[in-house]
Amino acid sequence: MPTIIVTGGSGKAGRAVVADLLEHGYEVRNVDLAAGHDPDAPTLDADLTDLGQTIDALKGTDAVVHLAAIPAPNILPDEATFRINTMSTYNVFSAAVTLGMDRVVWASSETLIGIPFQREQPRYAPIDEDHERLPEFHYALSKLVGEEIAAQFSRWSTIPFVGLRYSNIMEPHDYKRFPTFWEDPTIRRWNLWGYVDARDVAQATRLALEADITGAENFLVAADDTCMQSPSADLMAAVFPDVPIRRELAEFETLLSVDKARAVLGYEPAYSWRQHL
Repeated sequence: MPTIIVTGGSGKAGRAVVADLLEHGYEVRNVDLAAGHDPDAPTLDADLTDLGQTIDALKGTDAVVHLAAIPAPNILPDEATFRINTMSTYNVFSAAVTLGMDRVVWASSETLIGIPFQREQPRYAPIDEDHERLPEFHYALSKLVGEEIAAQFSRWSTIPFVGLRYSNIMEPHDYKRFPTFWEDPTIRRWNLWGYVDARDVAQATRLALEADITGAENFLVAADDTCMQSPSADLMAAVFPDVPIRRELAEFETLLSVDKARAVLGYEPAYSWRQHL
């Protein structure tokens, strides 16, 4: 099986991705400033904002899953978030091309669709990959830049670059918070009540390494449902009454469409908060 390097393999998404890849027979190496939790995936400490260190860290592997990033806005000043995320992504992509890797899979973001929908409303729902990209803060802007870098590096090298726009990632212990959302639909309006289980993140990531893809492609990765007890059509009518609904919605259907991920990657969300509460 190929050897995969996972950057940010000690984080919430990274832990699930590393475990899933190991379970499916891959050899995995973790690059992270924090120590990993799996003894079968040794952790290498490297500064990915330094191109030399990045190339050294990625040597001897077949593909890279790039998850390392400042994971959200307001953790660091805007300038630092944008600089670190953009520079590390450029360096990982550049190293992958320099080393002739087979594929790059990386964490883009659902924030590109216009989250938190305060300045502008969604153009339509369910939102899909054709929705206009509307970054509203510097973290999202860094992901927009990443998608453009991926497109050009893929064009130059013919290496497939797969960007996964993960929704709000949850682990099973996080689901206990969901009942606090149910009385007020505006609490989680900011991403159309979306989420994704970390185990489904891992599934989508592995499939992105294996799928027949050329060029640079981006995919929304979400759960099959919303985080709410109210039907999806009722949520949209209450909070976004002027947003066009493009098709009849199933009762609790996700408003972040995973149709493209299903069709191209073979992704099928397997986990829901409804299995836990």
